[in-house]
Amino acid sequence: MPMFQPSKRDGVVGYEGGGDGHVLDLDTAIKDGVLGGVGGGVVGAGGVEKLDLKKMIEELDLSEVPSVFICPISLEPMQDPVTLCTGQTYERSNILKWFNLGHLTCPTTMQELWDDSVTPNRTLYHLIYTWFSQKYLLMKKRSEDVQGRASELLETLKKVKGQARVQALKELQQVVAVHATARKTVIDEGGVAAISSLLGPFTSHAVGAEAIGILVNLTLDSESRTNLMQPAKISLLVDILNEGSIETKISCTKLIETLMEEKDFRSEIVSSHSLLVGLMRLVKDKRHTNGILPGLGLLRTICLHKEVRGLIVRIGAVSQLVDLLPSLDPECLELALFILDALATLEEGRLALKDSSNTIPNMVRLLMRISESCTQYALSILWSVCKLAPEECSSVAVDAGLAAKLLLVIQSGCSPVLKQRSAELLKLCSLNYTDTLFISKCKLTRTIQ
Repeated sequence: MPMFQPSKRDGVVGYEGGGDGHVLDLDTAIKDGVLGGVGGGVVGAGGVEKLDLKKMIEELDLSEVPSVFICPISLEPMQDPVTLCTGQTYERSNILKWFNLGHLTCPTTMQELWDDSVTPNRTLYHLIYTWFSQKYLLMKKRSEDVQGRASELLETLKKVKGQARVQALKELQQVVAVHATARKTVIDEGGVAAISSLLGPFTSHAVGAEAIGILVNLTLDSESRTNLMQPAKISLLVDILNEGSIETKISCTKLIETLMEEKDFRSEIVSSHSLLVGLMRLVKDKRHTNGILPGLGLLRTICLHKEVRGLIVRIGAVSQLVDLLPSLDPECLELALFILDALATLEEGRLALKDSSNTIPNMVRLLMRISESCTQYALSILWSVCKLAPEECSSVAVDAGLAAKLLLVIQSGCSPVLKQRSAELLKLCSLNYTDTLFISKCKLTRTIQ
């Protein structure tokens, strides 16, 4: 077994013969790129040396750190690197825990240790400290620059109009979308009220779209949300939802959903034919599928207000959502089924579901396919439709393979509530068949295929 002989220079461990040993001096480390290409050496004691390494590591939370800085035990950046007689370096607290567990080996090489002392690796510590401090100071400088720019743009918005205002809003939107410090600056300096004041009956869509893009990135307090619920502002939001770019439409849906979180929100605010039609267009847009999830999310929230459900049915949303089901991913599918199940609480909603030729086949297909929640919604919808017109719908459902699917649900590990509902639906569907014929309909071959 090769013996590594540690040599000590000013308390810094060096390694004879190379191997996995760390770089010995700062100049070599910088030259070899260990510092990730960040120029400059260790900042003097009046500057970086006052920074706390632990704080820098936590605040930076970097996903990519030079591997030489990582402790092999914790896989976290080292704050107090020490080296064993084998030439391997670890975070002091981690290697001491290793020893306390009774291990007398090197965790990386599994060599038996002939000396259990640990030596501070000061060179590596300075490399780590310098690398993180330079990153940290750069982050702080950028943060200050971003805050200053956000403040400047807010001042600019008070002075300019027309295209200059659009450009200022566009730049501010780009800044707040990326930097949390810029968002805080906008809020702290009264930017929410200033930007909200730009939304009104005479606001151009160019200005409105950029203003909405900013507001949707900010944390709005109760007063701000109440202010944005003014009829003129909601009207502009709805207009832009119908006519803006896909990014703007998504921002509109998110902002409206934020407003609906306000405790004083009134359902008549979203009782808008134009709003609901715009949402359905967003949900059905096959060219821009990134709008489906936020569109369905807002529709689901609106459906929680029973007063609006009838209007959703009357714009033809039921058949459109039913036809959309086969193309949706699981997250969107669960939202769409929730909406349809909510609409099925209305008689006109149940009639719309019955009149859609794809309702029963699509619901039967979804049983035991995606999740227990989807199965629950699909069962509830099938029950509503079959209960409404037992003779007509039950036969269609059984021909689509419902009986066999219901038996699968009953025999599965689903909740007792689902099993009970399946048994009731199975009994309802059997009423129009002789025992022999219904049993033949329950065969699993077709369902499994």
